[in-house]
Amino acid sequence: MTGATGGLGRAIAERLARDGAALLLIGRRAEELRELGEGLGASVLVGDLTDAGFVAGLSSRVSDAWGAAPDVLINNAGAFELAPLHETDVATFERLMAVNLRMPFELTRLWLPAMIERRAGQIVNVGSIAGRVAFAGNAAYSASKFGLRGLHEVLVEELRGTGVRATWIEPSAVNTPLWDRFDPDSRSDLPARAAMLAPEAVAEAVLFAIAQPESVAVQEIVIRSNPRPLV
Repeated sequence: MTGATGGLGRAIAERLARDGAALLLIGRRAEELRELGEGLGASVLVGDLTDAGFVAGLSSRVSDAWGAAPDVLINNAGAFELAPLHETDVATFERLMAVNLRMPFELTRLWLPAMIERRAGQIVNVGSIAGRVAFAGNAAYSASKFGLRGLHEVLVEELRGTGVRATWIEPSAVNTPLWDRFDPDSRSDLPARAAMLAPEAVAEAVLFAIAQPESVAVQEIVIRSNPRPLV
């Protein structure tokens, strides 16, 4: 799984570990990743997936660490920015496209042939409501997540009859440290933290999709917050 040290990635890793999954976690923050791996009994690989050299050596490193290609690939790593389109610089746009779209494409392309050959496996793409609904200030982020949803839908069509499954997990805003620098509780254009999903809710959805019998393909799970009414 990519993006393991983020708030959502950590929740997914912890939930899958409790269910007995053997995990290989990929992330950039070495100390946090190693601590998480030790706590969960998981293998870890420290590296930046936007680094072409790291990606080029990833297949052999995963084989060395784990002995095989993964049964399930969870494309969870993500980057987020808020800015109107005319204030979004090209470097920011390209970075979000690289992390949120190109990286899942490259990793899927890396391990899909082995899955197709053994006629089993699963690709889980963690998307966002911003990949379906347009929000002001989300030009770069939405472009990347709309693109990822399109990539996923093509993948679903191409995998028919192969035995390999693809699942799109689409949450609304999730209450993670990603929001800290934006202080959403002080802004009217962002959901308050109390109205956001807990990362554990998304983790349960990922587990649900993975845990289905191989004859069942959960192609899409859309998750939205359902705040309790004030009384």
